[in-house]
Amino acid sequence: MKVEELLKMVDEAIAKVSLKIVDSTNRIFETPYTSWEFSKKSLELQDELDRLKKMKEFLKSRDPEENVGMLFSKEELEKILKYLTYMRQLDSYEP
Repeated sequence: MKVEELLKMVDEAIAKVSLKIVDSTNRIFETPYTSWEFSKKSLELQDELDRLKKMKEFLKSRDPEENVGMLFSKEELEKILKYLTYMRQLDSYEP
């Protein structure tokens, strides 16, 4: 896998998390009974967005054609791919 491919996955995850933050922020004002849950979720997602942005900056500093196997160990790459897969599959209805 090339850095460029991983960067594309990170960009997709960033877009999905950004949309989820907007959705959670909007839902804060629906009812006082759920506002704390959605406030908390928005803050957690913001932390994840910051993490993804740091990952993106690191990857942008590398050669797009470089093999990610040279940057990360096999275990690290597996964890990163699982994380990105999860972040790209966030559902808007999930609190």
